[in-house]
Amino acid sequence: MKYKLLVLDIDGTVTNSDKKVLEKTRKAVIHLQEKGVLVAIASGRSPKGVFSIARELEFQRFGNYIISFNGAKIINFQTRKCVYEKYLPAHIPIRLWKDALKYNLGIVTYSDRNLIAGTEPDPYMALESRISNMPVEYRENFRAAVNFPVNGCLLTGSPEDIEALEPVFACKYYHETEIFRSEPCFLEVVPKNVDKAYSLMHLLKILGIRREETVCCGDSFNDISMIQFAGLGVAMANAQEKLKNVATYVTEHDNDHDGIAEVIEKFF
Repeated sequence: MKYKLLVLDIDGTVTNSDKKVLEKTRKAVIHLQEKGVLVAIASGRSPKGVFSIARELEFQRFGNYIISFNGAKIINFQTRKCVYEKYLPAHIPIRLWKDALKYNLGIVTYSDRNLIAGTEPDPYMALESRISNMPVEYRENFRAAVNFPVNGCLLTGSPEDIEALEPVFACKYYHETEIFRSEPCFLEVVPKNVDKAYSLMHLLKILGIRREETVCCGDSFNDISMIQFAGLGVAMANAQEKLKNVATYVTEHDNDHDGIAEVIEKFF
């Protein structure tokens, strides 16, 4: 099979443990694009949190796409044109805020410029701030602050609390949202029927590429759908075991040792 599209998760996949793109990986991805293979990024990050990585991989030269908010928004990086977008129902962020207070979790959503926190900022929000390259703005009156359409919300807490509360939130919000862990301390909430695979289907229609011609790489729970959807689903050596169990291929090298370069050398 000749693969025409490589889809990359960011954190734990194309970046190392320090959230940096290693030079060998960077060069391999750029060289792949120069050969005419398309590359997309699919991340739980907001668009602004993806832009710096897309810039490093020189997406601006090739007109490639970024899938952000776990699939709620697709942008052509070269033109900055949004080609697909879905929002949470308007009442959901406020309900989530009330439940975050009830269960002692943090909650943030995303404006164009910053993270809007409805609870006192915690260390996990600080981590998301660094990842997204946006400051945290605490707004005690979260209801008044969120007066715009929202692609997604992020609940934060200790890994133990997030794991315990994931089924609680997933059950309560089942009919209107998709809820999953992107990191052990992050619980993502996005619109119903939105995940990386669902948005990738839209992107493939735009690009005129078949599912069988795609290679998707990831490491965490929110990558499962696209790993199962891909023609070739790749789990990083450092991936969660649940993801490895559904992958076609597991890399020998982890994200700290150029696992993505390994994928490019082996399958392209």
